[in-house]
Amino acid sequence: MVALDFDTFVFKEGNTYIAYCPELDLSSCGDNVEKAKQMLKTAVRLFLEEAENMGTLQDILEEANYIQDNNGKWIPPRLVATELVSL
Repeated sequence: MVALDFDTFVFKEGNTYIAYCPELDLSSCGDNVEKAKQMLKTAVRLFLEEAENMGTLQDILEEANYIQDNNGKWIPPRLVATELVSL
């Protein structure tokens, strides 16, 4: 399986913690922050494995704006800012 870096956002909905990977638009949940992050890593791993098996992994990563370097490592797009905005 390909090694991949990705961002993780964690937020709370009721009593459930949601971990979200914006690059791949994947999420998972858990009873606490650590469990949600662990479950997200599992979801990303399974997603990548299935994409690799289907032969679509490169297309998916390129569509998600990952760039492959000269050594074959996939470099993620970088989050540059977050902000809570009120209207």
